[in-house]
Amino acid sequence: MLPQLTAEQVHAALPWPVLAAALEAAFMAPPVAPVRTAHALSPSDTLLFMPAWNDRAIGLKLVTVIPSAPRHGGHTVDASYLLLDRFTGAPRALMDGEALTVRRTAAASALAARALAVPQPQSLLVVGTGRLAPWMLRAYRALLPSLTRLQLWGRDAATTARLAQSLLDEGVPVSPAPSLPDAVASSQIVCCVTTATAPVVHGDWVRAGTHLDLVGGFTPGMREVDDAAVARARIVVDSLDSALREAGDLVQPLERGVITRASLVGDLGMVLRGEVIARRSDRDITLFKSVGHALEDLAAATVVFDQSIPAAP
Repeated sequence: MLPQLTAEQVHAALPWPVLAAALEAAFMAPPVAPVRTAHALSPSDTLLFMPAWNDRAIGLKLVTVIPSAPRHGGHTVDASYLLLDRFTGAPRALMDGEALTVRRTAAASALAARALAVPQPQSLLVVGTGRLAPWMLRAYRALLPSLTRLQLWGRDAATTARLAQSLLDEGVPVSPAPSLPDAVASSQIVCCVTTATAPVVHGDWVRAGTHLDLVGGFTPGMREVDDAAVARARIVVDSLDSALREAGDLVQPLERGVITRASLVGDLGMVLRGEVIARRSDRDITLFKSVGHALEDLAAATVVFDQSIPAAP
């Protein structure tokens, strides 16, 4: 019978340092990971396919985006991950794709910040209070222990306060930020996890040396920062092919000539391999734009499988 791993099992099998090491190895020697494909099930509903494979395993993440799902007892976004054996094609495990996604996304951002932010950063601001926000704070806290001042900002003050308190209760020392411009100006890392279609963070708030981590936008129509922020930054992405097709924070300023293709320093793998230098000084503004990469899912899923499924005798 095909093992089915729950969200709790996925999280338990992915301690932050172990996951970060697996992701770093995957970015350094990436598997084959075609750009994801999207299929319209209806004018409002979408099905996404995200495959990847290496010399050991084949992985496929299936994601549904169905806004009406909650009315039928489901979730707007749902995901499952199927891991198969590379040599036989046989399925090895089915995993909770939501847990896999939030955990690898947060770990990839923290991994990028270790490579792109100023050394030993002390201050982090997370913008947004959705499902990814607490995972970003947990990952950053675990993987960048120099961070001592954590702030959270959301449009709704009550929601922000509740999320901050729940994180405090589990030992993550975060406080609500009363002013977004002030919080941006005082933070060395600014992480955006919103679904905004108009810029939330403005370039004239960003001080020299800041690292911008843009996670929320995943379509050409979504924006988290304005053109001024993008124009000031040295830009690194998780996947060049995907980012140039899907990331509104890059696609829109590229189309208007605010930046050029040369403004993109490279992808995270190139930075980790030492092929390009993103941060040249403590005054550079760096920007990491992630749209989600199937190589991250495969790396995380392989760790989950190794930790959760007993090896054959």
